[in-house]
Amino acid sequence: MSHPRIVSLNPESAALRAGLTVGDEILSINGEAPRDVIRWQLLVDDPRLEMEINRGGLTLTVTVVKASGEPLGAEVDAALFDEVRTCDNHCEFCFIYQLPAGMRRSLYLKDDDYRLSFLYGNFTTLTRFTEMDLERVVSEKLSPLYVSIHATDPQVRVRMLRNRRGGVSLRWLEALLDHDIEVHGQIVVCPGVNDGDVLEDTLCDVLDRFPDISDLALVPLGVSRHSTEANMRPHTATEARRIVETVAEWQEVYLARLGRRLVYAADEYYLMAGVEFPPAETYGSFPMYEDGIGMARSFEQEFHGTGGRLDGRGSGFFAWVDGAPAEGYRAERGAPDGALVIGPRPDAPVGVLTGPMGAAVLAPLLAETGREDVRVIEVPNLFFGGNTGVTGLMVGEDVARVLADQPRAHRYLLPDVCLSGGVFLDGMSPAELPRPVEIVPTDGASLRGALEHGRRPVGAHS
Repeated sequence: MSHPRIVSLNPESAALRAGLTVGDEILSINGEAPRDVIRWQLLVDDPRLEMEINRGGLTLTVTVVKASGEPLGAEVDAALFDEVRTCDNHCEFCFIYQLPAGMRRSLYLKDDDYRLSFLYGNFTTLTRFTEMDLERVVSEKLSPLYVSIHATDPQVRVRMLRNRRGGVSLRWLEALLDHDIEVHGQIVVCPGVNDGDVLEDTLCDVLDRFPDISDLALVPLGVSRHSTEANMRPHTATEARRIVETVAEWQEVYLARLGRRLVYAADEYYLMAGVEFPPAETYGSFPMYEDGIGMARSFEQEFHGTGGRLDGRGSGFFAWVDGAPAEGYRAERGAPDGALVIGPRPDAPVGVLTGPMGAAVLAPLLAETGREDVRVIEVPNLFFGGNTGVTGLMVGEDVARVLADQPRAHRYLLPDVCLSGGVFLDGMSPAELPRPVEIVPTDGASLRGALEHGRRPVGAHS
């Protein structure tokens, strides 16, 4: 087991007053070695802390005395101090198995850890969940959690997870709901596997067994060009349309029985089916925004200034590795330090970089502005290939290829959702792109502001 290491101290904080320094390794707090940042935050809430630390190989004891409710003022280097609970499922639809070789090692780590579900919104199948885990979740009120359901039929779920525990692990979902833990559910719909009658049965079982679940997202199977699973294929437009129709039908059932719609289809389904997005009010407060539910309508509201900006959790997909904050919320992405250069003039023509799915949403919004100097630049995802079209999975290699053919004197806006720790998933930095780019938060209000006011770009590699 490793221990938390202090990486920063707030000025005039209790930690600084007590003599803690950056680099101190915390061995125990009041006699307990914290396993993760969740326990850390609970332990450091006490007004008096006896902290055993390792400083340069020397073991010291530091006493921290602070006012009740006063924060410690120390940030640590990780979310988990013991080992990540890795996933022992072997799902044929898992995107981790579809990654190309040569990426950062952390991206290949599959987790099925309820703590990362709480901290980052990662989805857990509960196949490694235990009575001790339930006791901790309930006693420490680790809510909300995010659960992958996929199918409620035990045999189908075992087949999908390739794990015999998959057939019984949803009993933990019932237990969590019985203890008033907020749970958000997800179904990755795989054509010919858990769609059609299987999906209908799952939605019926949710009503009967899990009516207290907060919401349920239906998301399409993603298939990269690196997939080796013969049974996994993208949806057809007809299949996508049927998913949209199924969701609409079941929303009416849930409304009648529970007073809320409960189930939602990812925006990708409407784009694939060529069907208009539901009205914004359908999504309520957009609780599953980070799972691609209602993002288009929310973005539209923000762009037009008719809705407030959403401050949601990270999506969970690759969110906890390489720079994700220990407290579990989306980090400030922005530009990496340095590499700022003088770019095009603020009134230069603008190109908005986005993936194919994002282009379908942005193009009509930008057309409404009537500005001929603003255009969408679609970036096909050749790195992952397949049906990968979401903006969050754009990589530097693809962006660079597209930008190389664009005029030098134009402004280029890059959404921050494709960066983690200041770099793309393929490890490239925005400063290495062949044109300077302006990194813009991925919401409608920020895009509107960037179009109205020029910003300093991240320098290009020429």
